[in-house]
Amino acid sequence: MSDNHNGAPQAGEASQVDLEKRNFLIATTAIGAIGAAAVAIPFVKSMTPSERAKAAGAPVEVDISKIEPGTMMTAEWRGKPVWIINRTEEMTAELPKHNDQLTDPMCEITSQQPGYCKNTGRSIKPNIGVVVGICTHLGCSPTAKLQPGGDMGEKWEGGFFCPCHGSKFDLAGRVYKGSPAPMNLVIPPYKYLSDNTILIGVDTEEKA
Repeated sequence: MSDNHNGAPQAGEASQVDLEKRNFLIATTAIGAIGAAAVAIPFVKSMTPSERAKAAGAPVEVDISKIEPGTMMTAEWRGKPVWIINRTEEMTAELPKHNDQLTDPMCEITSQQPGYCKNTGRSIKPNIGVVVGICTHLGCSPTAKLQPGGDMGEKWEGGFFCPCHGSKFDLAGRVYKGSPAPMNLVIPPYKYLSDNTILIGVDTEEKA
């Protein structure tokens, strides 16, 4: 009987080696899968219920009590910026005075606002405007130019200016004639839960 001098394993030894390799591969694969799951679970849990609701397009509740007159805040609904403007009495009084300069002053394009916002202020309450901050031209986000004059010129009475292509909107989100934007800014569905809280994404029962 001769010895195996080249160091190669015999048939029985080879089977044992293959079995050990297979068990090792199965074990490492299982550990890798568990590790991946362990990483994924904290990531999913890191999204709070409110964040998941926003991502799904759920209504968003907003506290408007801290918006000073003449200023605005931005909320998020369905991944879009929503401006909430606290218009002063002077701002509100100015709105009907420049109707002749607007493309759709009477809000005839009904797809741009709910029926209960088909008025000069395009709002439920005269002083509080709620507007989706996306230009109706090519989807840029306009810049707030709320105060009269300034770098917009002495005839500017306050509103929004889109720096992408120059569209102009008044404080109710109505588009000025000569702007590339063809329509007024969109007013989202919303309702008041209290004097200081609105719910964006749900229609009110109020009438225009």
